[in-house]
Amino acid sequence: MQHEKSCGAIVYRKSHGNTEILLIRHINSGHWSFPKGHVENGETEIETAIREIREETSIEVLIDPTFRETVSYYSKRDTQKTVVYFIAKAKNYDFAPQREEIEEIRWVDISYAPKILTYDNDKSIVGKAKSAISMNLR
Repeated sequence: MQHEKSCGAIVYRKSHGNTEILLIRHINSGHWSFPKGHVENGETEIETAIREIREETSIEVLIDPTFRETVSYYSKRDTQKTVVYFIAKAKNYDFAPQREEIEEIRWVDISYAPKILTYDNDKSIVGKAKSAISMNLR
């Protein structure tokens, strides 16, 4: 059994009084999710999340380490993948997709995001992140 680990975040911003989160659509699979990627040697989970968000979207973020959710699934028949998600406040809002991997990026109202997200695990994490984000915005 192989094991893979990725880290990413639910990136948020306040826009016109609403909370929006950043969603990405992957080129090869077409699914909507959050920016994330593989942990590289010597990186912490937070360092991986920051790097991957920057690489995939060109957005710089401030990670909240008090929110940490994990999802595990089988990406291939003999490979278990674990993804660690944080919440992260966007420092800039203009994005540029990493052309090799990302087909589209959108800022979406957090309440609307579950209608766009592909996987139930991601939809569940949005519900948990929504509460944590509202605490950070107070």
